[in-house]
Amino acid sequence: MIDRMKEIVGVRFKEVGKIYYFDPKPHQYKIGDCVIVETTRGVESGEIAVENRQISESQLVYPLKPIIRKATERDREMIVENRKREQEAFTICEEKIARHHLEMKLVNVEYTFDRKKIMFYFTADGRVDFRELVKDLASVFRTRIELRQIGVRDEAKMLGGIGICGRPFCCASYLGSFQPVSIKMAKEQGLSLNPVKISGTCGRLMCCLKYEQDTYNELYKTTPKVGAIVSTPDGKGTVVEQNILTGVLKVQLEKSPNAMPSTYQVGDVKIIRDGKIKVDKKELDALRNLEDI
Repeated sequence: MIDRMKEIVGVRFKEVGKIYYFDPKPHQYKIGDCVIVETTRGVESGEIAVENRQISESQLVYPLKPIIRKATERDREMIVENRKREQEAFTICEEKIARHHLEMKLVNVEYTFDRKKIMFYFTADGRVDFRELVKDLASVFRTRIELRQIGVRDEAKMLGGIGICGRPFCCASYLGSFQPVSIKMAKEQGLSLNPVKISGTCGRLMCCLKYEQDTYNELYKTTPKVGAIVSTPDGKGTVVEQNILTGVLKVQLEKSPNAMPSTYQVGDVKIIRDGKIKVDKKELDALRNLEDI
């Protein structure tokens, strides 16, 4: 079966957000062009992030909607006006939340380009009955209202900030979408399983654990794990310590179990039986909430 090709452009609706494909029709677009498109949320404004190109139809999700138009000067003025309205809506919604005594924190407000819908993003510890709040907001704005509860990672991505490394949050600066991050990754990278040291400002595992994991996966193909049985120039022994980045191993030799471990480079030993990296149940139970997205 022949896989046909289709011309597309990629549009991003947030500064650091997922890229969605649209049909450019006969027009050519450049990165940075502001365009008006129809989405499942309504008519939206976005920015071209991927110029016209051919991709396999198997990579597309249909229906592939067309670009309505390149933004006009009037469209740009409307986008600026919408940003001002969002700030006003944020203040009004916060007042309404306080009046209804709801345990929720408003994070962001977004108007669709055509102003037919306003989306209010909030965080809360549990479920919130916001039906009366929606009615109240609808009576003020006289348009469709949508309240959407988001997680702490989404909140960090929307608000931005500076991480413990001194740089802007990865999620707010270049990560288009979140990738799963696990406690096992921290363990494999030899990090202390101290929540303060392996979690970001959002209180969840740092996204950079995923960024570095591919390197560790490659190194572990040639580096014995702690507990591995290896053959060394001085005989057989068990790996008791390793530095996967430098390739330095400490091996407890079988012939001298009470002596200090001997030091070798990865290239000096051969694996007889590799070890396994495990996160014990107590560690996992104590840190499980860090994995929640």
